[in-house]
Amino acid sequence: MFEPVRDELRATLDEIRDAGLYKPERVIGTPQSASVAVTAGGAPGDVLNFCANNYLGLADHPEVVAAAKDALDRWGYGMASVRFICGTQEIHKELERRLSAFLGQEDTILYSSCFDANGGVFETLLGAEDAVISDALNHASIIDGIRLSKAARYRYANRDMTELEARLKEASGARRRLIVTDGVFSMDGYVAPLREICDLADRYDAMVMVDDSHAVGFVGPGGRGTPELHDVMDRVDIITGTLGKALGGASGGYVAARAEIVELLRQRSRPYLFSNSLAPVIAAASLKVLDLLESAGDLRERLDANTKLFRTRMAEEGFEILPGDHAIAPVMIGDAAKAGRMAELLLERGVYVIGFSYPVVPMGQARIRVQLSAAHSTADVEHTASGGKIIWAALPL
Repeated sequence: MFEPVRDELRATLDEIRDAGLYKPERVIGTPQSASVAVTAGGAPGDVLNFCANNYLGLADHPEVVAAAKDALDRWGYGMASVRFICGTQEIHKELERRLSAFLGQEDTILYSSCFDANGGVFETLLGAEDAVISDALNHASIIDGIRLSKAARYRYANRDMTELEARLKEASGARRRLIVTDGVFSMDGYVAPLREICDLADRYDAMVMVDDSHAVGFVGPGGRGTPELHDVMDRVDIITGTLGKALGGASGGYVAARAEIVELLRQRSRPYLFSNSLAPVIAAASLKVLDLLESAGDLRERLDANTKLFRTRMAEEGFEILPGDHAIAPVMIGDAAKAGRMAELLLERGVYVIGFSYPVVPMGQARIRVQLSAAHSTADVEHTASGGKIIWAALPL
């Protein structure tokens, strides 16, 4: 029975390759850092890493690694259970308390990933009589989570407050209305206008949910994300996020929200109820990251300086780079095959980046998404910008 299916799948894979959309996996032989060793899937050797979400450079921080080692001795390797059976340790509750305090929310619930966190919110909170109003460029996990809900679905153009207001009017008959947006849109580096969103939510009696995965740890004066940046921490009802980016880069996610929301999620959120607990080693390392964030102003300043330098240099070299000041700096290429080839040539010059193409981004909007880190030096940034210019000149138009 599988042979006909095998032929169909091979044909589909060939189509993906022919279109320049195939996504190879390169293998690195070192810890995640500003510089890594590529051992397979590309030119071997040490290369500058400009594609990780390691915004503050904490993925290999010695204090984080030491906290993880200590946790293995004290708490063991894994829980072999879900939270409500025998999968809750003191360290899980401590991390939830610390995240709540850091994000200015009443309570927090941990998930195995932010994808699961977003997958567990909508179905639990919203029924057929409710409505969810979602930004058109929201992360795939939000889109999939909304699909699991029976709520009426509305969509507004990216950061378009006129359209959002129109959708809120259309949803006026719903029992509950939930506006959901990324805090920072991961493919573009654009920041959501949360103050205006909260104003509309107040006007039309709606709740606000923000996935702040690409902001918590380094956006805002204290690194508390886009709600802090826009001074609306007390006006956002639900914050979802990850421990797998700026907060150490391992895995795990969370929902920080009003107490009653978190309590209901503990009772009915399927990804929480039916998934093993977050590994205690990750919980312990995340607590150390939160300690480090209290004095991470220099890291945030270094990340900001690197971001400004790269964006300025790339603009000077004539590249089209999406506007903004976030550490996600998309260099627009357009053609998927050209973006992939450019990434390969940059790897040969010692710069590890990835070409993003459909279906991750819209057709015809392929790009190199460069991600800056506080771990990069000024020389690293300059080398990447100059290398891009040389390769772009060598590519056929």
